[in-house]
Amino acid sequence: MADHRPLFKHIRNHDALFSELALLRGEYVTQLGLKHHEFHKTPKFITPDGRRLTIEPERSIVVPNVDVLKGVKSQLEKSIAGFHIIPKSEIGFRYPTAAIAGSDAPFIKRFRSEFFHKDGENRDICRPINLSYGIKSRGKADNRQEYEVWVQDAHLAQDPSHLFIDKYGEDLPDEVRQFALEDPVVHGWMGVKRAAFEAIYYDPSRFGDIAVCVGLSVDAYNIGARPDLAYSAEIGSSIAKGNAELEWEVMGYYAPVGQAFEHDQIWHAIDSTIAAIATPLENTYQNDLISTNESKTERILSTVAAVGSTPKQIAAWNLKPWEFLETTSEHRKKAHDPSRSVNLLGRLNRLFYQDKQPLPSLNKIHDLIS
Repeated sequence: MADHRPLFKHIRNHDALFSELALLRGEYVTQLGLKHHEFHKTPKFITPDGRRLTIEPERSIVVPNVDVLKGVKSQLEKSIAGFHIIPKSEIGFRYPTAAIAGSDAPFIKRFRSEFFHKDGENRDICRPINLSYGIKSRGKADNRQEYEVWVQDAHLAQDPSHLFIDKYGEDLPDEVRQFALEDPVVHGWMGVKRAAFEAIYYDPSRFGDIAVCVGLSVDAYNIGARPDLAYSAEIGSSIAKGNAELEWEVMGYYAPVGQAFEHDQIWHAIDSTIAAIATPLENTYQNDLISTNESKTERILSTVAAVGSTPKQIAAWNLKPWEFLETTSEHRKKAHDPSRSVNLLGRLNRLFYQDKQPLPSLNKIHDLIS
């Protein structure tokens, strides 16, 4: 790994990595002259009727391939006054993600794993770890609800709904709580390699002493053609689609110690930051943008449906998220040889490393976007 990317490590410890990133961010904020500021997480969004929602303030653009985003980091710094990329904040990881609720569901239900390799480990495989269940509002609208819990892989087969309730308590809306109880069935998979970094947006003329922390990522991804990741005769591959996405999300904000801000002041700064980043990107890439109102999870669903998998077939397969962590299966057999078990984890790795459509290395993506 390059020396100038100290956070771009071969490690498994999710908490340690992001703790180090937070320390680095705090040091940089001080260097910007904000010496008496402290960090605050993105607050709950309070609706006019008083409900407290967990909101995900993020946006993204989708392009045909990752090469389109060459030099995007320097473009952003040049085009947005007060936008500062945090030096040495790059991290890179690969992750599989699954759509585990269908297109007719009221919310999106997602299963995801962020994976960091250990030193000396075989980097030609992705073995999921740091597993999460997430529930989100549908689509790509501003300020979608998001609820996510991390679960140990040993407990993944158990009902995770109590974890949502424990984490979010009375802030978990009744309809989301009910949705969390539904049995998870895999509708399709995506393999992603992500190059991520952080930035600080500080523009006193627009929102005073608030400095907004933004996480940005460039994802190169492949979507499986079938929910069980088997070969699809319809398209002659086990991969149906591959694109790239640039996403930006507000991680929190810095404000002077002891200074209180109203709910609407904070959310004005957050929404203004999201919009400020969108404008130059939409102008720069207007000829390359793939128009979509789908989240990445929804893109899995529409892709699998387009290739021909029906809800009836998916229900019959009854694929469970934890099966993809296993190299052997008691229940899944190869169609042409019922005596042989299906290695679902092996199939999942094809989304990352298939010879005919491999995703670029993490270092390559970082070099490309710098």
